[in-house]
Amino acid sequence: MHRSPEPFLLQPLRQRREQHAFRELRLQGNLIDFCSNDYLGLARSAALQEKVHVLMQERPAAHGSTGSRLLAGNYQWINDVEADLAAFHQADAALIYNSGYDANLGLFSCVPQKGDTVVYDQLVHASIRDGMRLSHAQTYSFRHNDMEDLRKKINNASGNCFVAVESVYSMDGDMAPLAAIVSLCQEYGAHLIVDEAHATGVVGERGAGLVQALGLEDACFARLHTFGKAVGCHGAVVLGSSTLRDYLINFSRSLIYSTALPPTAIAAIQAGYSLFPYMDDARAELSARIKQFREGVGPLALLPSETPIQVVITGGNENTRTIAAMLQSAGLDVRAILHPTVPKGQERLRIVIHCFNTAVEIELLIKVLLR
Repeated sequence: MHRSPEPFLLQPLRQRREQHAFRELRLQGNLIDFCSNDYLGLARSAALQEKVHVLMQERPAAHGSTGSRLLAGNYQWINDVEADLAAFHQADAALIYNSGYDANLGLFSCVPQKGDTVVYDQLVHASIRDGMRLSHAQTYSFRHNDMEDLRKKINNASGNCFVAVESVYSMDGDMAPLAAIVSLCQEYGAHLIVDEAHATGVVGERGAGLVQALGLEDACFARLHTFGKAVGCHGAVVLGSSTLRDYLINFSRSLIYSTALPPTAIAAIQAGYSLFPYMDDARAELSARIKQFREGVGPLALLPSETPIQVVITGGNENTRTIAAMLQSAGLDVRAILHPTVPKGQERLRIVIHCFNTAVEIELLIKVLLR
């Protein structure tokens, strides 16, 4: 059946096209991967698939979880993996969510209350922003990684004050100055929440994240690790006190009203955590490829970053799309990041380096960028 187009939908879509900001779903094809968040190559690895197969053989289970965890969807395996995650990340308790988006939405929508304040870095992920919108707390952003602006905003906070940051920022690739942020939070009695999504697996000893690399576990009210990036699977975990876990089980709507992850997903999480902590050679190879790339693209407008996320500022949606298309025609899967995802004038190429990218592939990337 053919339906006539809805005019109230066509107008904003037309505006997106005019702004060169229209989004489309497309397949990667056979391009060299400089786009995915599979930093350690686990998502494509035979080792992860084999480990999942072994775990499923050891603990046969139904494919589906069949309900919310408060109904039929809770089972011993998910509880065991949560205990393992808490131990690995040196936290009192852990609670698994279906995705990083669900975790941030559930955490930020229910913990801050009316009369409380959330102070957040201006570059935090959309999932944190959406969670705050559902909260009744007042919210203030502070300039990215600017400690004086953070002090000012915390000083003006009322009620319980929560400070929200990412350890590694997904669109810039730089790290938060966590030690300085912890110092400010302790000075003012603020509760620190750190999203470690892009640090998990690649930052710190055994890839445990920036918080543990700096020994700041006890200084955090909550931490979030996601599994859809370096861990190579899907889902997320919120780490904190056992009291926070109980509170989220009772008040976090994205947990309460979602069907739980099935055993196959829990097997993949367990498999990922059985592998990435021991991938020191892969992390060393990743660091070498990052260094090769940064040293090779000298004159380009490159943002400071020691992480797999490397950013070339190109400016303008149309110009950025053109450069991305040139790279893709050369067989390189590099994507354009456009306004409104980033501010006008800050449009960019977000280039993701992986441990499986070869030195030859990095050289090709550099050569095409410098044309």
